Amino acid sequence: MLPPLRQDLALHPGPDAPDGSPTWTLHDPASNRFFALSWPAFELLARWGKGSVEAVLASLHAETTLQLGAADVQGLLQMLAGNHLLVAGSAQDSQRLADQARAQHLSAGQWLLKNYLFFRLPLLRPMHWLQAMSPWVRWVYRPAFWVGVAALWLLGGILAARRWDEFTHTFTSYGSWDGLLAVGVALSVAKVLHELGHAFTATRYGCRVPTMGVAFLVMWPVLYTDTNEAWKLRSRRQRLAIGAAGMLSELALASVALLLWHLLPDTPAWGPVRSGAFLLATTTWLLTVAINASPFMRFDGYFLLVDALNMPNLHERSFALARWWLRERLFGWGLPPPEVLPPARHAGLIAFALMTWLYRLLLFFGIALLVYHAFFKALGLALMAVELVWFIARPLWREVRVWWLGRQAMRWNRASRRSALLAGLGLLALVWPWQSRVQAPAVLGAQQAQVLYAPYSSQLVSPLPAVGQSFQAGQTLLQLHSPELAVRLQQAQAMEQQLQWQLSQQAFDPQLLAAGEALRKRWESAAAEVAGLQAELQRLKLQAPFDGRVAEANEDARPGAWLPAGERLLMLVGPQGSKVDAYVDEAALAAVSPGQTARFLPAILEQAPVQCQVERVDPVQLSQLDAPVLASVHGGDIAVQKAPDGRLLPLQPLFRVRLGHCDRAQPPLMELPGRAELQGERRAWLARAWRWAVALWQRESAL
Repeated sequence: MLPPLRQDLALHPGPDAPDGSPTWTLHDPASNRFFALSWPAFELLARWGKGSVEAVLASLHAETTLQLGAADVQGLLQMLAGNHLLVAGSAQDSQRLADQARAQHLSAGQWLLKNYLFFRLPLLRPMHWLQAMSPWVRWVYRPAFWVGVAALWLLGGILAARRWDEFTHTFTSYGSWDGLLAVGVALSVAKVLHELGHAFTATRYGCRVPTMGVAFLVMWPVLYTDTNEAWKLRSRRQRLAIGAAGMLSELALASVALLLWHLLPDTPAWGPVRSGAFLLATTTWLLTVAINASPFMRFDGYFLLVDALNMPNLHERSFALARWWLRERLFGWGLPPPEVLPPARHAGLIAFALMTWLYRLLLFFGIALLVYHAFFKALGLALMAVELVWFIARPLWREVRVWWLGRQAMRWNRASRRSALLAGLGLLALVWPWQSRVQAPAVLGAQQAQVLYAPYSSQLVSPLPAVGQSFQAGQTLLQLHSPELAVRLQQAQAMEQQLQWQLSQQAFDPQLLAAGEALRKRWESAAAEVAGLQAELQRLKLQAPFDGRVAEANEDARPGAWLPAGERLLMLVGPQGSKVDAYVDEAALAAVSPGQTARFLPAILEQAPVQCQVERVDPVQLSQLDAPVLASVHGGDIAVQKAPDGRLLPLQPLFRVRLGHCDRAQPPLMELPGRAELQGERRAWLARAWRWAVALWQRESAL
């Protein structure tokens, strides 16, 4: 005997199926859930009161052209029982309901872990207010209104194109906290209008809106409107209108705001209003298109696609089809698909499911990182692990479990042999010790290089040598003059001469004789001062420390110019030998060791690559970058922060690797930036991934 249906269930006509057959919608008011019924399911339910399977089938065969069997009735019975649509009239029913309740019961901790990223707080029961206000918004649904909106949007776009520079640069003014607050206020206004658009449109078509409230998505509050009763509408056009009403409301608001941004005066008094209009014209509808229009999550775009395709439960049906397709491609079980569809829709649903899985994988990874950074480190790590396990590892494990349970049906066939071959090749690629290559920013320079600075505040006497001019070791390159040092030397010489005379007369003068050995000490000190000042004056004659060429000369240093101490004057390079300084990060440091081969690729394409060898790896990270040409502030690849004293401070741990024995004998006059390719050690990808994961965990788990 068939158990009776619940008496509170409601049945509504639904839209026609793709094959033209009628459908119905079954409404469960207790849970406010809707179930789409096909024509065969409806005919079975219409005869459900006959009591037995045989009576239902006999009446069906006598009165319709459908040819159904006991298995069809049993499948419908399982659906009704599983969704609590039958009257529980036996001990077995009570036990089944108790078991389901226990299985669905969650402890406080389990509920928090499952729902802390998304939960709803109903705040309003707006049905009475919506019915009272609906007559006042009827003009919004007239075609003339939307023609006007389109005209405003076109006019605003034309005016924005004429002031495009001002329009685009307005975005940069919202990077402060005040700007972010303005963005939040604009978004709140737009989202309230968005939800009212759903609510008023649902009310217009006779649907009840039981609640409106706030939903928290990754701890971020967003408004929501319960429009589930739209499922009882037979017209797909009306359901599409309800689903699109929110986004259309925001686009209408953006059209008006765009025109207001052009019309309002750019004065301090109207500044906040004009800024709000700009935000409503840009940020709100961009976020609406980016988030609400996406069909990969259960937002407006998903329900619009469901109604456009007339496929309720689109996600579940496409996922089931994609899982079947994946199992058949991997194992070739030969099972029938979950449902039979036209070839084009069959392939489209599989592609849609695969894109949705990829989208959600990236989204859940992003949410896990967001949760990690939103809390203190220990709690962030725990919550991130929960996210990765619940949303990524758990679905994968459930699918792998299905594979394991179906192992008895596995046979060697074309699909299984292909899968085994690909799995073997993939495993081999993971464990094979591949030759690693490390790429790092680098700079090529001369093996011998030295910069000459002004040792004292002095005046340049001789002109600087020209760039490219050759010189020999010991050759005078330029002459400086320091009047201060000259005066100090004259004074020291006069003092030394006076003390020397006093020392020669000490034996004949009682006063000098009383000074004793201290007089000699004073003379020796004065003589040492004279020698020191003479050596300092000799430093004003800058000489070449080695044979080479002038690579750089200070263009502002001309004869007669006064130079401060430490002024850069010349850069000298030797005649033979080149070297490369590469800068690697902490992750690549373990793969580099002395003796490995390396290649330098200049950033200037006209320069040929240079083959070198690793000579030295600095074990201590750099406190400052001494290659300005590689700094990010100068257009380089190394992220740095410029200190107030001019030093370039790396933002990430950085280690210098010296490359020598380069095959370029003639060194460049100027340092050449580029990239170095270092021949790292042989290591499997699996080992690298494990090493990286362990290092990341150790670094991030340190409290």
